[in-house]
Amino acid sequence: MAGAVLLTVAGWLGGALPRATGVPGPWDEPWAVALWLVGTALLVGAWWALRRGAPSTRWAYLTAGLWALPLLAAPPLGSRDVYSYACQGWAYAHGVDPYATGVAEAGCPWVDAVAPIWRDTPAPYGPFFVLLAALAVALGGGLVGAIVAFRLLAVAGVLLAAGCLPGLARAAGVPTRRAAWLALASPLVGVHLLAGAHNDAVMLGLLLPGLLVLLRRPGRPGPLLLAGALLGLAVTVKATAVVVLPFAALAAVHGRHTVRALLRDGGWLAGGVLGAVAVTSLLSGLGLGWVGGLTRSGDSEQWTSPPTAVGFVVDYAGGLVGREPGAVPVTRAAALLLLAVAVVALWWRAWAGLRRLADVRQRVGRPDAARPRVALLGAGLALVATVVLAPVFHPWYATWPLALLAVAATRTTWFVAPCAAAAFLALPDGTNLARFSKAPGALAMTALALGLAAWGLRRLRRPGAARPG
Repeated sequence: MAGAVLLTVAGWLGGALPRATGVPGPWDEPWAVALWLVGTALLVGAWWALRRGAPSTRWAYLTAGLWALPLLAAPPLGSRDVYSYACQGWAYAHGVDPYATGVAEAGCPWVDAVAPIWRDTPAPYGPFFVLLAALAVALGGGLVGAIVAFRLLAVAGVLLAAGCLPGLARAAGVPTRRAAWLALASPLVGVHLLAGAHNDAVMLGLLLPGLLVLLRRPGRPGPLLLAGALLGLAVTVKATAVVVLPFAALAAVHGRHTVRALLRDGGWLAGGVLGAVAVTSLLSGLGLGWVGGLTRSGDSEQWTSPPTAVGFVVDYAGGLVGREPGAVPVTRAAALLLLAVAVVALWWRAWAGLRRLADVRQRVGRPDAARPRVALLGAGLALVATVVLAPVFHPWYATWPLALLAVAATRTTWFVAPCAAAAFLALPDGTNLARFSKAPGALAMTALALGLAAWGLRRLRRPGAARPG
């Protein structure tokens, strides 16, 4: 709680306040930086201490809620993205296509509050979130009111996700007290999803209910259509949710996992997804223009993205011999291809694991928990691959896999540690510390990526490495 209060004070001293970004920031407010780092350390340390489980589920919910209260009174923290949301909503409400025009060209009156790098880029978010953004602007009546509306949307998303955690954890055989603690008390949730009002909260607030419906009512057309609609809406908030869909299809199957059952039950799920995408695209009048906006989301180049870091290192090596190859676009493209391969491989392992569980059902200790766990863990690992191999990384991206791994993984340290480290990457005004450590950061990230890749390949070759959970 003390850490949350310190972060709130740091936010008012040097946070992402609604002002022009050219004014002095937190580097010119040493007290803001000091309070921010101390507050982050306190929150991260407290969260880490109970990574294996809080005293009770109720205790975890109450404590996470108490930590969130001071942060809800803070200005936007850790990012200026919420101002981009407001300007995109304003542009759409005034008849401008946010997928074809940047917010500066659209004439948004709040453009000075938007980070300079995003003023001339189209919106990378789906049509459902554009509709929500326009609604927030209309209800807010001004910039401050719009920010409050976006924060309420984020709170609603986190509450929806929080309500689904016990059901998902019980289905997967994971202690609810641990799942709730990891997914809700993380500083990334309080600082970035709630105080930062990121739309990732809305995405998770749709994704987790959709998965819970699947696990509770597999094989039934009505619930499958509903689950598909929720997952489709999650995709039309942020397209990264699409990697969960193949694993959701596995969770949709009732009974033995055969190709016929997958096509039957997965077909109902796909109908719900496509229906949600079609309805929101038509209702907004924007069609599929949002797909093109995704290409500009990688304009920011930081070593916190492993593919970008590898590209930096290749360029540094080329510079030593007098020729810089411009490798960042190449390494990013290669990483996206690798991501596709990784998702397919993870899905195939999950499919094989589910079929194997059916064959040895009588010898599995808790087959009712093993089946959902395989699907949820596969989806969580697919989101891990997405975060690791994406062209750009921001700290709040780590909340995507965190939410699913909290309810599915049997061990915690391997994904809690990176989330704890990510909490220190951003300052209260949104300044990314990676900007000030480009070369050493790129070298360290490249070495870490190569080391983890070698470790992972060795682990895959071990007998029994594919056991679920």
